[in-house]
Amino acid sequence: MLSDEVLEYIDRSVLCWLATVDGLGAPNVSPKEVFCAHGSSTVLVANIASPQSDRNLRSNPQVCLSFVEVFVQKGYKLKGTAEVVRPSDRCYPELEAPLLRLTQGMFPIHSIFVVQVQAVEPIVAPSYRLKPGTTEATQIAGAMLAYGVRQSAGQPQ
Repeated sequence: MLSDEVLEYIDRSVLCWLATVDGLGAPNVSPKEVFCAHGSSTVLVANIASPQSDRNLRSNPQVCLSFVEVFVQKGYKLKGTAEVVRPSDRCYPELEAPLLRLTQGMFPIHSIFVVQVQAVEPIVAPSYRLKPGTTEATQIAGAMLAYGVRQSAGQPQ
């Protein structure tokens, strides 16, 4: 389900966005900074400060998780279901370990949202389709200019 390319984009993305729905159908989306793939069909998301996502998942497990590499302006949308794993759950230490490596103990992890991926769709900036000559290199250059980012010495062009 999670191809090598999807796994690479998970590793390259700084944030992901988790969309949930409450019991009445009201949507909620919130950024998540700490997340990683776990096997070929699961994504782990650290619940650092997400009480609304936690509440929503208790009444409706349907989720959409998206992430975009901001310079290339490509990424993926993952749809599936999620469950909340708490510190009192037997599997918590195993699931927490890769997230702790990412945080290096800098953030408290209150629980883990375990997303079982059922569908994967690419996200691609419209420029790739609508602006002839658009490449990853032109997108990176444009994003660096727009964000005021300069390439550091020693980095490949």
